[in-house]
Amino acid sequence: MPGTKKLVIVESPAKAKTIAQYLGSGYEVQASVGHIRDLIEPKNLPPELKKGTLGKFSVDVENGFEPYYVVSDQKKKTVADLKRALKDADELFLATDEDREGEAIAWHLLQVLKPKVPVKRMVFHEITKEAIERARDSTRDIDTALVDAQETRRILDRLYGYEVSPVLWRKVGPGLSAGRVQSAATRLVVDRERERLAFVTASYWDLTASLSPLEQELPFDARLVRIDGARIATGRDFDDKGALKNDSRPLDASSAEALAVALRDPSVPLKVQSVESKPYTRRPAAPFTTSTLQQEAARKLRFSARQTMSVAQSLYENGYITYMRTDSPSLSQQAINAARKQAAELYGPETVPDKPRLYAGKSKNAQEAHEAVRPAGETFRTPQQLASTLRGNDHKLYDLIWKRTIASQMADAKGSTASVVIAAGPTSAGEVAEFAASGTVITFRGFLAAYEESRDEERHGAAEPREAKLPDLKKGQDLRLVDVDAKGHETSPPPRYTEA
Repeated sequence: MPGTKKLVIVESPAKAKTIAQYLGSGYEVQASVGHIRDLIEPKNLPPELKKGTLGKFSVDVENGFEPYYVVSDQKKKTVADLKRALKDADELFLATDEDREGEAIAWHLLQVLKPKVPVKRMVFHEITKEAIERARDSTRDIDTALVDAQETRRILDRLYGYEVSPVLWRKVGPGLSAGRVQSAATRLVVDRERERLAFVTASYWDLTASLSPLEQELPFDARLVRIDGARIATGRDFDDKGALKNDSRPLDASSAEALAVALRDPSVPLKVQSVESKPYTRRPAAPFTTSTLQQEAARKLRFSARQTMSVAQSLYENGYITYMRTDSPSLSQQAINAARKQAAELYGPETVPDKPRLYAGKSKNAQEAHEAVRPAGETFRTPQQLASTLRGNDHKLYDLIWKRTIASQMADAKGSTASVVIAAGPTSAGEVAEFAASGTVITFRGFLAAYEESRDEERHGAAEPREAKLPDLKKGQDLRLVDVDAKGHETSPPPRYTEA
């Protein structure tokens, strides 16, 4: 006979412990420890089924692709424990993760436990007292569309792997495997490696001059861009076969060195040819999705993708961040308010724009029910407040997530970018060289007060201007040469993919 307690089933024991504290007496929280059942291996099918339509895949491809599920030996004790707990319950809450896998786990629990008490689907994106209580009070039914999506992927994994892998064993070599995801990923990796093997390196030279106003010791670097009006080739001007894509002029070692020697002649005039100033604006990056979190943690913290997800899982289960598997960069209104309030308190009200920033995912299939990865709670705990609670990698990743979230609701960085062109010459050989330099000065840091996004190195140099100040130069102003350096370069093949 049902009892008077309510049974809540989550996926992990760590999560169960935290949620039990929030729900208090009257609730028992148990963990399924992931999936409780899966497709059986065809070799383990009952003898009477091995010769039938299920025998090849444990999926009946002739009758609606019906899968044959079993509870694994490792999960039989877990299922028995859950059934015992259910006997004393008057209500069952299925509180697995709100994604395809979590929805499928909830459905399998329903199929296996066969509860005779009311069943409610309880979902949350963060493990805080407020979020858990809100989820308890606003339950729903199991989303069968999500369950079908997970089941379809699982069946495709089985069909693809079992059909294609044996072909690889016969045609390529033993021990190889194929898969719905790994085969497509392997194709991308192989295509990129073929691009790299086919790549032909091109060599080119350039000059960098250190220049300064005559009356001041304010040296700045400028790069050679033209000789006698002809643009000098850079790495971007060569294709992957090593050929020039346009009519730019490549410099070789001898001509570059000869020009450097000629420019060192004190009699060669150096004059500012043009000065241009433009406003500079930079927007903050969107809050983290799973993929952008992995990429940024790799760049800033040198974490592997697996390490990032392991640390994020721990932070989520212990109530520090929201759910870490998401395609959406959006924030709830509650999170937007928390980020704006904290930014104003820590960095000044002038760093917060009048209107909140709204972010939307690019993918039409994004799991929009999830928010971005952000600090948990109605108010965010700062990394300093958690310094004694979170240690090592946990604190590093929380700090990264907190900074990115706060910055996403802050004002643009503003400043100005000055660009100058300097004419050098004519030289003794009659050549006129043009050098270009630019400098960006940030006058209002905005979101940069909290966080600056990292970037992967580009094949042909960084596109984002770096903060660097040029002297106050005027058109027609004479300059002097401090030094000039000729340097050789080679074009680079497309980089190999990183795991993030």
